[in-house]
Amino acid sequence: MIDLSIAALHTAFLDGTLTPRGLLAELQHRIATVAKMDPAIWISLTPSDRLDEYLTALEQASPDTHPLYGVPFAIKDNIDLAGVPTTAACPDFAYTPDEHATVVRLLIEAGAIPLGKTNLDQFATGLVGVRSPFGIPKNPFNADFITGGSSSGSAVAVARDLVTFALGTDTAGSGRVPAGLNGLVGLKPSLGLLSNKGVVPACRSLDCVSIFARSPQDAAAVMAVAAKPDARDAFSRPLGATPWFSPRDFVFAVPQSEQLRWFGNTEAEALFHASIKRLTACGGTMRTIDFAPFFEAARLLYEGPWVAERYAAIEEILVRSPESLHPVTRGIISGGAALSAVDAFRAGYRLRELKQAADAVFRDQGIDVLVTPTAGTAFRIDEVLAEPVARNSELGYYTNFMNLLDLSACAIPAGMLSASGVPWGITLAAPAFAEKALLDLGALFLHDALESACTPPSDWIEVAVCGAHLRGLPLNHQLTNRGARFLAEDLTSADYKLFALPATERIPQRPGLIRVPDGTGASIKLERWVVPAQHFGSFVASIPAPLGFGKIRLGGGTEVSGFLCESEMPPGSLEITHLGGWRDYLTGLPDGTI
Repeated sequence: MIDLSIAALHTAFLDGTLTPRGLLAELQHRIATVAKMDPAIWISLTPSDRLDEYLTALEQASPDTHPLYGVPFAIKDNIDLAGVPTTAACPDFAYTPDEHATVVRLLIEAGAIPLGKTNLDQFATGLVGVRSPFGIPKNPFNADFITGGSSSGSAVAVARDLVTFALGTDTAGSGRVPAGLNGLVGLKPSLGLLSNKGVVPACRSLDCVSIFARSPQDAAAVMAVAAKPDARDAFSRPLGATPWFSPRDFVFAVPQSEQLRWFGNTEAEALFHASIKRLTACGGTMRTIDFAPFFEAARLLYEGPWVAERYAAIEEILVRSPESLHPVTRGIISGGAALSAVDAFRAGYRLRELKQAADAVFRDQGIDVLVTPTAGTAFRIDEVLAEPVARNSELGYYTNFMNLLDLSACAIPAGMLSASGVPWGITLAAPAFAEKALLDLGALFLHDALESACTPPSDWIEVAVCGAHLRGLPLNHQLTNRGARFLAEDLTSADYKLFALPATERIPQRPGLIRVPDGTGASIKLERWVVPAQHFGSFVASIPAPLGFGKIRLGGGTEVSGFLCESEMPPGSLEITHLGGWRDYLTGLPDGTI
């Protein structure tokens, strides 16, 4: 079987062992074979003449210039693919768009090949995967169990290795619950980070295009291409200041034990506690917090006026042809007509209060990431059909608050439920624009360490410190108060001398690091930190002469910004190079002396 990971395909295309045409021929055969067992994955496949156009264009391109060259993907059928009908799983609603959705266009321009449109809970309303006139996709691990929804077909297409990745949408958890129940990574980007132009809305103010992939690396590669501001989407926004934490040194929060719900599944509970242990082994520190603001926000999504936003999205067909809708979908969305503007304002005020409380959890309690089950349990299809609304509500217990509170989130696999044979997973969540940190942590959790796992985003600046800014020393707060994060202990190259500079009336004794070119230096201990770019200037400005800022060469040969001293040492300076570092010098001083 062909390895469909982006890295493997890139290598195979470059060395000529595989071509996009050869790959598609294999996948088309596989799709036809799987369709005999599960005909409800796809709503439509890309016509062969359109596929030939994409392949011909790739033959004039190169894997070196197209980051997704020849990578096959699927599209949830509420996202436009030019020339192919968009149905939102409602045949009477169907239309054929003349242009791609923005996110689809960006992916195709990067070389990706769209194989078709996938099944979904009608109008993306539901977390179950059973509300479609095109049939119920089968969970690849146990056909008696749901796939999750609403992005059911997209998740199954990836899980069955029919495509490398798939696009879904996520308003209440539709990009995460199917990932959890199919053993996938499900990235729910921040609101507006991926354009919704060309996406049939569910709740337009909350909708996110999501990404299903086998690995965090593939999800990150897709997001890097797709996350572009779009002037034609009123809710689009550029990447903002990036929250970041080292996946090897972070604080994660879990709900209080009495707030966790397992819906009778003790196996899921055990897997969650095992996941906590694994996160701790990665470098995390666990804290238990009160999740009440998050859970109250979750209830607003379907018990509050956001149902009216779903009504607004499909009012025309709901009024004109109500029988066209799935009965459960119609019953849920029709309730939005009775809600008033007063209801909307009251709920909006309450949501602002809840968001303030949720933001304070991260800010005031020092939390980097929230960790919850993706879903408390896995349900059989017959259980969902018997109690469709109740089971759906239970599946959304840990997901419905995310978009209302403007969080980024990533679902990752965390084991198997042995009684059913169905995958189970956890979700990592953080403030908006924390996608890189979440994906890096997900990679470490899955025992697939990345070099990038401790590499901050581009809007953070790395700094080396060797004195009073070290952890636990008096000036460390100048870093931490600016949101800086510790990376690692390290050493300079063997080209430096270290001096203890004399104290003054206003400035305590501090180290001076100087580079020497004559081979008389040594390696000096230091720490590497990263500072958000917006706070870097104020940090540098706080450093008094004779210290300045320059490039320090590390033992591995790389260079990083850090404190250096002027070549002329102040009178009374004491060379301490032989001690190897500032902490070693302080250890030798009498107690209380600096």
